[in-house]
Amino acid sequence: MAVEPTISELAKNLADTQTALNIVWTMVAGFLVMFMQAGFALVETGLTRAKNAAHTMGMNFLVYAIGIIGFYFVGFGLQMGGVGSAFGETTLTKEFVVNIFGKDFGLFGMSGFGLPLAMFTPAVATTFLFQMCFMDTTCTIPTGAAAERWKFTSFVLFSFVISTLIYPIYANWVWGGGWLSALGTNFGLGHGHVDFAGSSVVHMTGGVMALVLAKMIGPRAGKYSPDGRINPIAPQSIPQVMLGTFILAFGWFGFNAGSTLSGMDTRLAVVAVNTMIAGATGSFAAYLYVKAKFGKPDPSWLANGMLAGLVAITAPCAFVSSWAAALIGAIAGVLVVVAAVFIDTKLKIDDPVGAIAVHGVNGAFGILATGIFANGVYGQGLNGVPYGVTGLLYGDKGQFVAELIGIAANIVWVVPVAALAFWIIGKTVGNRVSLEDEIAGLDIPEMGVHGYSADPGPGTGITAHAYGATATSATVATVVGR
Repeated sequence: MAVEPTISELAKNLADTQTALNIVWTMVAGFLVMFMQAGFALVETGLTRAKNAAHTMGMNFLVYAIGIIGFYFVGFGLQMGGVGSAFGETTLTKEFVVNIFGKDFGLFGMSGFGLPLAMFTPAVATTFLFQMCFMDTTCTIPTGAAAERWKFTSFVLFSFVISTLIYPIYANWVWGGGWLSALGTNFGLGHGHVDFAGSSVVHMTGGVMALVLAKMIGPRAGKYSPDGRINPIAPQSIPQVMLGTFILAFGWFGFNAGSTLSGMDTRLAVVAVNTMIAGATGSFAAYLYVKAKFGKPDPSWLANGMLAGLVAITAPCAFVSSWAAALIGAIAGVLVVVAAVFIDTKLKIDDPVGAIAVHGVNGAFGILATGIFANGVYGQGLNGVPYGVTGLLYGDKGQFVAELIGIAANIVWVVPVAALAFWIIGKTVGNRVSLEDEIAGLDIPEMGVHGYSADPGPGTGITAHAYGATATSATVATVVGR
């Protein structure tokens, strides 16, 4: 005779099923985010020159491996070591905390390094995979801003600094139970610094590093003439750019909707639609603005307009109405063009792919948008605050202030650490390739193989250098205007 399950057994079975569904959903979303690496590789390679295709692709490829290794050994523990997983486990609970004026300020995690056996549960593994893919997106962003002149060895070393230190610490402050997330409970500032899917944690962090590196490494040879004229450098493949953008837009559904971390949370549908709307209005607003200002709708601007809209909606995607998502995307689509032109013409900072404008400027805007447009419908209990996340337009000034503090903290942390790390790397192995190699193209000198070659000759790798177009001193002098 069959024995009827008890209420407690039914409750446990239901809870286990819910946890399993949440894990499956988060893993699938993480797989989508991982695929965004292909999108970044295509966009960056398409926006740069053919002579550097293998080098740019090589950075976008290897950064995935570097990110995993650095995050596995160090970064994950620093980020999530004090908050555990999002799936009901409490195996990671050691946070380094300082107490100031009776308030606890979490600074970094202290457990989970190397995923030790006692902590390597399905819940922790899921958290690791999802968070790692987000961190790797951040690592990818500076490769575009420093493309076509960044020494590959320097890129490798700096990417380890991102995955082991720069990203995990700020991510801990926002997502790992750190002090920015506690601004609400400690000081009554809304829910603390809220970033649903990464406008500040991922994109602004990457964009600020892109600004630091592009400034420190200097412009590409020939980009700016001695008399101040700007010499545009044409991208090599618009089709690659557009394909890469579509891949990124596809992966963004995992990026944003996946950040519910729960297949049981039906809010993920609202998140996905808000994401779609903002990407569309970002691209279309960029089209209208560029058509009016320059007369032609350059496809690269349309792509960056869409990416800007997606970056800007990443933080507020769960908390805003559809009309706000449309407005946020439209503002971002214009802002990215204005910012990129300003960075290029006024600051004279050479960013071949517009990473600073797309990720840095619009990452910050997305955070501000959360503090302005959040409607209070969702987010009950987030960061220990009972009511929904509510922005300035709906009566909560504190939430806006918390977002401003998060932006300031990002800049104060990322700028000096990135600059110091880049300076040290430059003093040890050098950050920039030689002028001769830059003019000839980095594929052979740095990578040993052409990115494109209809007839590579009898040799490859270093042998192929004999067949390549090595720049002479006269050629270099002509290009840089000496």
